[in-house]
Amino acid sequence: MLGVLSYFITYNLKHKMKRIFTTLLLLSVWGAAFAQKEVKEYEKLLNKKVIASTNIDTVAWLYDGNFHLGINQALLHNWQAGGELASFTASSLFYGTLTRYNGRHLWTNNLDMAYGLLYTFSNDFVPRKIDDRIDLTSKYGYRLTDSGNLFFTTLFNARTQFTKAYNYDLTGWDTFSTSRFLSPLYATLAPGIEYRRGEEISIFFSPLASRLTYVDKYYTTKLPEGAFGVAFDKTIRFELGAYLTARYKKQITENIAYQTRLDLYSNYLAKDQELNGIVVKEDNPGNIDVMWDNQLSFKFYKYFSFNIGVLAIYDNDVPYYRFVDDGTGNMIEKREPVKGLGWWQIKQMMSLGFNYKF
Repeated sequence: MLGVLSYFITYNLKHKMKRIFTTLLLLSVWGAAFAQKEVKEYEKLLNKKVIASTNIDTVAWLYDGNFHLGINQALLHNWQAGGELASFTASSLFYGTLTRYNGRHLWTNNLDMAYGLLYTFSNDFVPRKIDDRIDLTSKYGYRLTDSGNLFFTTLFNARTQFTKAYNYDLTGWDTFSTSRFLSPLYATLAPGIEYRRGEEISIFFSPLASRLTYVDKYYTTKLPEGAFGVAFDKTIRFELGAYLTARYKKQITENIAYQTRLDLYSNYLAKDQELNGIVVKEDNPGNIDVMWDNQLSFKFYKYFSFNIGVLAIYDNDVPYYRFVDDGTGNMIEKREPVKGLGWWQIKQMMSLGFNYKF
């Protein structure tokens, strides 16, 4: 009797353990599959790659980037139609984003860089810049609700360039530069409200944005009005105003991508600048600084693309001079491929070349 009872208990215990084990196994597989699906849905929503994550609802690192290198070359010999005998152009672009999600906390970093050089036979292949830009934006935000699109955000932005710039219209242009690395340096710090929709749309506004402009005295002592908004013989200018920045990026098709950025800034402290009692520069809060950047990319094959970019800037602190000194004391009219744009700074680029996206 005891033997039969012992066998019955052992048999039932084994089968119960099997059922429990099978249930736990199915639950773990289902949970893993569900978690994997959740991660994939999260990636799809943000169109990003996960660097590392622990509990996708709480913590995640995401990133993406795009690097483009374009090269153009031409050579002529005894060419009846004429033209530049030899030329070489190299241009590069980089756009990168690194984002940290942690519950309601969001930390977003954007780095935009560009650099390009032109070499021509008529200029003894001395390189001339056609592009130069460093632009870093870092934002730390706190989501106002668990699933809303509004964030209380603090933004930091810094803009400068890599190397010296020159006015190639002047005789002896290489004897003095017009700007260089960290001269000017524009730094903006602003608390505000941000609206975000995934990674496609970001609109940030701050009613109290501080901006600092640094320029070496080498540049601020050349003209009575100084340089880049910094007064004569000074190195720093402080501004306080309203700031709006908006970003939009869209993967139109599998091989066509578009992104744009618009920055608007109004300085509450703007006023006419005087030197020895003479107004050398007129200014007021209505002179809104504008920067509008557009990039359109057509990808073909795996590592090649055709890029079109247009950057438009209006800044009252960077005046437009129709006539310039040629270096000998004579005033000459500037040679311009496009006339009538006045104070607008325009940079338009087209490039065909190697492209790597990650």
